[in-house]
Amino acid sequence: MGLEGQETARQPQETLPPTANGSGPSQEFEGRWPEIPEMSPCVAGVIPVIYYSVLLGLGLPVNLLTTAALTRLAARTRKPSYYYLLALTASDIVTQVVIVFAGFLLQGAVLARQVPPAVARTANILEFAANHASVWMAILLTVDRYSALCRPLQHRAASSPGRTRRAIAAVFSAALLMGLPFYWWLDVWRDADPPSTLDEVLKWAHCLTIYFIPCAVFLVTNLAIIHQLRRRGQSSPQPRVAKSTAILLGITTLFALLWAPRIFVMLYHLYVAPVHRDWRVHLALDVANMAAMLNTAVNFGLYCFVSKTFRATVWQVIHDARLPCTLGSCQRAWQQSLC
Repeated sequence: MGLEGQETARQPQETLPPTANGSGPSQEFEGRWPEIPEMSPCVAGVIPVIYYSVLLGLGLPVNLLTTAALTRLAARTRKPSYYYLLALTASDIVTQVVIVFAGFLLQGAVLARQVPPAVARTANILEFAANHASVWMAILLTVDRYSALCRPLQHRAASSPGRTRRAIAAVFSAALLMGLPFYWWLDVWRDADPPSTLDEVLKWAHCLTIYFIPCAVFLVTNLAIIHQLRRRGQSSPQPRVAKSTAILLGITTLFALLWAPRIFVMLYHLYVAPVHRDWRVHLALDVANMAAMLNTAVNFGLYCFVSKTFRATVWQVIHDARLPCTLGSCQRAWQQSLC
């Protein structure tokens, strides 16, 4: 995502509506980077701060609960799909802490971006690494489901908890390495000049690794999975779609929909208009970033909707968390009655 994500700490005069000689709707594009004398106003105001605060306040506890439930399911069944979902949830937690909390709220709103450039650039590495880990973990899950449905014999022979953990570790390591070049990622909110060659390379690398390549993998494998399920449906009067397959289709569909606006706005910014000087692109990137970050908090609802086993495990986790408190209260009451 990068620390270009949300301009939440603008000067008071920049929160005013665009004027006639500013970057308002009446301004026509003239060339690739129009000459507009003023910075674009932050028309979203405090809405992003409220949105990200709610997203973090609800999404982080939900993801922690998801982690506890998936840990139990993975230990109980030793299925690779549960390990991949657990790693995906861990990536979402890191994304929420590093990007939503540290990037958008702490640095963008509280500190007003007054941090050393080296610190901000180092944070870029962690932010992009978290995003890459999340989406490529979904690719691992997709490949696993494709192998289980289309090549079941090979999948049974090759799958094991040890192999699954090594694949997860490899994806996390690769995600960190893929984040290193984004140390030189430019802040699009203050990018008033036409993009350099390095800027274009980094933005296209971001769009390819975070969206276009993963979506191509999702499309091909999901079509193969759906085709295999249809073939099975023709030979079985009551075709059954596995819960893990339904969860996979939901995860990939939500990712494609929620990340599409950000990718479109990034390319539009690269070739048409700068965020720095056009309030419409500024607002579009605000909304696109909010939609992309929503992807880190929606999987819990998807799991609960699809899987009865997951719902039961969640209730068990909640019950076990409340039980020690209840036992402690009963013990104190019993001791008081003796006194």
